Amino acid sequence: MVISIFSYFVCSMAVRQESRKDSVRIYRRILRLVKLQWLRLVVAMLCMMLVASLTAATAYLVKPVLDEIFFKKDLRMLKLLPLAIIVLYMLRGACYFGQAYLMNYVGHSIIKRLRDELYAHIQMLPLSFFHKHETGVLMARIINDVNIVKGMVSNAVTGILKDSFTIIGLLCVLFYRDWKLALIAITVFPLAVIPIVNFGRRTRRFSTRCQEAIADMSSLLHETFTGTRIVKAFGMEDYESRRFLEKTVRLFKYEMKAVWVKAMSSPVMELLGGIGAAFIIWYGGYKVITGTSTPGTFFSFMTALIMLYTPVKKLSPLNNIIQEGLAAAVRIYDIIDTGSDIIERKDAVVLNPRYHSVVFRNMYFKYEDQMVLRNISLEVKSGEVIALVGMSGGGKTSLVNLIPRFYDVTEGAILIDGHDIRDLTIASLRSQIGIVTQDPILFNDTIRNNIAYGRLDASESDVIAAAKAAYAYDFIQGFRDKFDTIVGEMGARLSGGEKQRICIARALLKNAPILILDEATSSLDTESELAVQRALENLMKDRTTFVIAHRLSTIRHADRIIVIVNGKIVEEGKHEELLALHGEYCKLHEMQFKNNNN
Repeated sequence: MVISIFSYFVCSMAVRQESRKDSVRIYRRILRLVKLQWLRLVVAMLCMMLVASLTAATAYLVKPVLDEIFFKKDLRMLKLLPLAIIVLYMLRGACYFGQAYLMNYVGHSIIKRLRDELYAHIQMLPLSFFHKHETGVLMARIINDVNIVKGMVSNAVTGILKDSFTIIGLLCVLFYRDWKLALIAITVFPLAVIPIVNFGRRTRRFSTRCQEAIADMSSLLHETFTGTRIVKAFGMEDYESRRFLEKTVRLFKYEMKAVWVKAMSSPVMELLGGIGAAFIIWYGGYKVITGTSTPGTFFSFMTALIMLYTPVKKLSPLNNIIQEGLAAAVRIYDIIDTGSDIIERKDAVVLNPRYHSVVFRNMYFKYEDQMVLRNISLEVKSGEVIALVGMSGGGKTSLVNLIPRFYDVTEGAILIDGHDIRDLTIASLRSQIGIVTQDPILFNDTIRNNIAYGRLDASESDVIAAAKAAYAYDFIQGFRDKFDTIVGEMGARLSGGEKQRICIARALLKNAPILILDEATSSLDTESELAVQRALENLMKDRTTFVIAHRLSTIRHADRIIVIVNGKIVEEGKHEELLALHGEYCKLHEMQFKNNNN
């Protein structure tokens, strides 16, 4: 039975050998988080040691209870020993409460810090990271994987520390009562190492697969819930249910394999414990019968041995929890270790707020293995309105996404007021840029907070002024809660035109000198487009503006129109000038003119 203590640690080391590099790295990083709570941890460990000592004392008192009270019939000890036992259990209960509260505090604080670190790091990663990782998978990392690590830190580590102290205390009682019998006890169970090593290895493998299955399921849920309108419009409810069923079947299969491994570890410990207990009873009973030991000594030894069984038995399941936690921690730190390819230089310059000119100098941009933009050279003066047109996939959005450094250029440079944007601090650069996209992005919050997003210190009058300039004030006043109206997920409670005008109000309130309008009116009906277009005119005043538009009628009055085809600038000029060239812009114009006539 006792050898299971050593079996656990040998098992743990053996599993570590299988993935030593990952495990050691994770242990060290979690230990750094633990050190932040060192004082509470020290007090908790003191409480654990007291619990262990008092538990061992309970077994120790069995000998005087039997020998002094039942055999010698000592009335004085009859009065003292029950009082001693009451005091012992009161102290043990108080210490148990202290260690349980403090260790859970340490565990939960570590997990909070880990979850905060993971979320903050994800927020700092570039757009390319989000294109490669599904939203549901990232949600599973933050929610499910971190919860599994919480189980490892709060339950497994606490259990191992507490049970280890208890085991040490009870071992001391065993050796004190009968060191020869104790030596026999700890040599019975070396065979426990082999199955427990195997259980730990399988637990970690199946836990990793379960976590991957949960991430896939989370991703599917996110897709179907956000796209529920399309699901219903195409009558795909049964199809999506079958897809979800496939995910749950896969998860169920791995969960049951993990359950099988966990369930088998307990019977193995039970069997080995039974064999050991039977042998100890036979040998100890023989010593009592032959007169080489007293009944009090034997029952004190047996009490310690029986009490030892519970903490020893817990160590095998705790090893399974640790392996699950390590598998989850590896997945969490894989993301935390993901570096951003948008790097801010140590000597980066702060871009001061003012009206800015933007220059693209012999600029190339490659996304993964595809060259998206080629040899782009363009000078945009302060306050100039530049329209970018061309067929879908030509590189228009990629071009404007390079300005706030959502991506970095592959070759060449982008200059703002003569500064290479890679020499500027990212925060100051993006603070000078306002963006309104085709798909209006709103948060499930009040209209006021959505408008003030990015300028949380804005006054009520500033918010109202921005709403009026965006032609949003009148419809906001029509709501019962006015500016305190909750817009719903992604602005679901607003119409398309209303959502877009809220986004324009947000950009107006930010008051950034550089403005990017990425097809801001393409998804609106004619009436909504007119209202939004008036709001955009207010927004574009005195700003260096880049407008991406499919509807050429919306950009006729731009200072310049840039035609981009296959990642290259092929034409440049005003509306009338480009029509006179009878080139790419003229083709686009004729295509839209024919479609409108039809």
